[in-house]
Amino acid sequence: MTVVQAAAPAVFPFTALVGQSELQRALLLTAVDPGIGGVLISGPRGTAKSTAARALAELLPGAKEAAPFVSLPLTASLEQLVGSLNVEDVLRDGKVRLSPGLVARAHGGVLYVDEVNLLPDALVDALLDVAASGVNIVERDGISQQHAARFVLVGTMNPEEGELRPQLLDRFGLAVTLENPRDPVPRQAILRARLQFDEDAQALIGAHTPQLVQLGEQLTRARAALAGLTWPDAVLAHAAQKALDAGVDGVRADLVMLRAARALAALEGRSAVTTADVDAVADLALAHRRMESAATPPGASQRPQPAPSNGNQHQPAPDALAEPGREPEGDWGALPPQPVATTRVVSTGAWPAKKA
Repeated sequence: MTVVQAAAPAVFPFTALVGQSELQRALLLTAVDPGIGGVLISGPRGTAKSTAARALAELLPGAKEAAPFVSLPLTASLEQLVGSLNVEDVLRDGKVRLSPGLVARAHGGVLYVDEVNLLPDALVDALLDVAASGVNIVERDGISQQHAARFVLVGTMNPEEGELRPQLLDRFGLAVTLENPRDPVPRQAILRARLQFDEDAQALIGAHTPQLVQLGEQLTRARAALAGLTWPDAVLAHAAQKALDAGVDGVRADLVMLRAARALAALEGRSAVTTADVDAVADLALAHRRMESAATPPGASQRPQPAPSNGNQHQPAPDALAEPGREPEGDWGALPPQPVATTRVVSTGAWPAKKA
């Protein structure tokens, strides 16, 4: 019996993506330095989130065959993600056997998490730890094993289906927000490219092969040059000020900006990191970390505005607001005290009258 194996489906070329320059930059920077901590892509359905992630995996250099593209299902367990240790083998023959998880399979490629906002927090925590360190540590019953797990983490989410907790949102290195194309010209260009791919995928891939080869070689050179680039004091100061202006918590945003700026300099073949590199990547690193209070103009009032009356709430006394600059005393909206007459209580007959 002859078994016919289905050919692998064609992947849309990375350089053929239309109107996604910011997303492409974020993915390339993380491909140069996976230690940046992954890319979170937020946007509605049908905005090429998964298409871009698969295209990046085809572009990654370093192996004779295509880099692995591993998709993490929402139903995965922690052991399926990070792997497990067989303690019974240790007791039997003294050897530790590691059952590798999805992070091991994704080494050297892309680990894709669709609807990451719906993933259990424990899995997201573990996933981000491995993505940032490049090392996976598996522990069980006092036994520990570790292995390299260096991959580009790409998480996607649709805000309509729920938000990611701020603690986890901050741990993603870069973030990109996609929108539906509103301009008819780029929308038509997207449609044209997609229709060309659906009709003859190999023809479109062939047309973009020179660009793909050039970009792959560019990534290889950038990875090799990365360790030789340092950050001048002016660049450090500029990144720190950017983070302070954004009102972010901690220093993770500063570090991500610096690593992304270095990756950009390496990708563009320059020998030094500049403040312009920090400016170019700042929004990618700060957009999902920026505090709402940082967007308030200096000197603006922070006092909450009163809610509109629904007919059941007391209004402030007119005389309390008649004088400009005068605030009502006590609780806002409370009526001033009113004198009330008292009445002497007489015996109701339930108890005998007290004798004089």
